[in-house]
Amino acid sequence: MALLSVEDIHTAYGLSRVLFGISLEVDAGECVCLLGRNGVGKSTTMRSIMGITPPRAGRVIWHGRDMTGAAPHRMARAGLGFVPEDRRIFAELTVWENLDVAARAARRPGAWTIPRVCELFPILAERRDQRGGFLSGGEQQMLTIARALVGNPELLLLDEPSEGLAPLIVDLLREKIAELKAQGMTILLAEQGVAFSLALADRVYVLEKGSVRHAGPAAELREDHALLDRLLSL
Repeated sequence: MALLSVEDIHTAYGLSRVLFGISLEVDAGECVCLLGRNGVGKSTTMRSIMGITPPRAGRVIWHGRDMTGAAPHRMARAGLGFVPEDRRIFAELTVWENLDVAARAARRPGAWTIPRVCELFPILAERRDQRGGFLSGGEQQMLTIARALVGNPELLLLDEPSEGLAPLIVDLLREKIAELKAQGMTILLAEQGVAFSLALADRVYVLEKGSVRHAGPAAELREDHALLDRLLSL
């Protein structure tokens, strides 16, 4: 049984329909990537899973249990950690306070503690007493990922983690996400960056206009550049 199953979900913002029957699965221990250009529905898929924008039809199945439309805090306590594309850190709180609030809110025991996430991202230890709003974009992204981790999720949802960051920071984030994967973390990644995605993913779903256009092993797209170009040149 898949850890997460998304079955034929349809999601809209008001009268504007965005997702048209998205289905996908994530197995424990793998990294699955939603790949596609801006506006194809990647972020909406993530938000639908987390209950931020509940689907109007279809189902979100977590550990065999129907969690469709459950509130985001319930999804977090069930074991899903969400890293939104706009980060949403508490700008007036320090790095440590941001992490402490997240750990208390999730109320999930586990190995991911504040000291451990600071080992993963040493810059956070250096910035411990600095307000979140004064961090660089890359540091804020690290804080957002760390904040999700201290909730001890079984599945980490990363929405456009490389967006707007300098190439050196993107490379660092890719290394850190690869480290998480090597430690057994299950990851669902929504990304526009092809190289970033294919370096991490085991399987890929390519989205087009709110639907799945292609699904398969990431290795297939790494090896078949013609197929990759055809899928992403729409």
